[in-house]
Amino acid sequence: MKRFATALRPFCAALLLTGATAATPAAAYAAPAPATVVADNPAQHPNFTVRVVGKGRPVLLIPGLTCPGAVWDETVARYQQQYQCHVVSLAGFGGAPAPASTDKLMQSVRDQLLAYIKTQQLQRPAVIGHSLGGFLALWMSTTQPEAIGPLVIVDSLPFLSAVQNPAMTAEQAKPMAENMRQQMSKGKMTMAAERQMVSSLVADTAARTRVARWGLASDPATVAQAMYDLSTTDLRQELGRIQQPVLVLGSWAAYKPYGSTKESTRAIFAQQYAQLPQHRIEMSEGGYHFLMYDDTKWYLDLAGSFLQQHAPAKGKAKGKNS
Repeated sequence: MKRFATALRPFCAALLLTGATAATPAAAYAAPAPATVVADNPAQHPNFTVRVVGKGRPVLLIPGLTCPGAVWDETVARYQQQYQCHVVSLAGFGGAPAPASTDKLMQSVRDQLLAYIKTQQLQRPAVIGHSLGGFLALWMSTTQPEAIGPLVIVDSLPFLSAVQNPAMTAEQAKPMAENMRQQMSKGKMTMAAERQMVSSLVADTAARTRVARWGLASDPATVAQAMYDLSTTDLRQELGRIQQPVLVLGSWAAYKPYGSTKESTRAIFAQQYAQLPQHRIEMSEGGYHFLMYDDTKWYLDLAGSFLQQHAPAKGKAKGKNS
């Protein structure tokens, strides 16, 4: 385990700075009919905005730390003919105005997302979440299992602080998280520093610039609080409440120079998701943390086939295997 901790240290740092099981057959999950978008009331969810694109069964897309909904542009372009994409942009990230309050920030986002699903009359929408967005997807599902459909979790874990030490508790993580919150709240980095930081998160050079710009445009206090909440919330023992199938997509290639292998990194994922009843873990061969940029076809193909199986597009018979 010590070797794993050393090898996975960059993995933990990367997530902090950016933000072998079988799935149940499709017959066990009868997807609901597509919902009609009702008039939205942004005042009911001040911690995020939503852009709705496409038609078909609803899919909620939640970005990671510092990223706006635009991080899902390629995903939306691929799926909008089959799915009604509800693309979330969190307040304070990527140039969006900061929230009025950061008190219990991620819990507020979680609750507002669940309320949005209810008010929009979305019947068990699928959720795709990257990094912090993946954590929120899991948290929503453990809070109201009956409200959420299948999940696609893109390079995220149920308890970030336990990457290096599986015995870590949320209470034990608080001093480190508080120190990190104070450091991150002090101000923004230069563009050169941002690009250097994201070099371990994104292999694609054009995407690095995009992600770095989003980081510079984000509100430091909001980002710091989001990371504090993420680092001090442990969902591992709550995963058993999740009723729907989950696809977990992981990365490891950026940490190869530090001794990580696909197998050692997968072991971290397997350990953290051990309590999740219906899940499947897939590891990218060459993608970094932003799998939607670095291993685009792999990510889109796996996510697409999973959604087709468990939340089939309009017109496909309910309960029929793909």
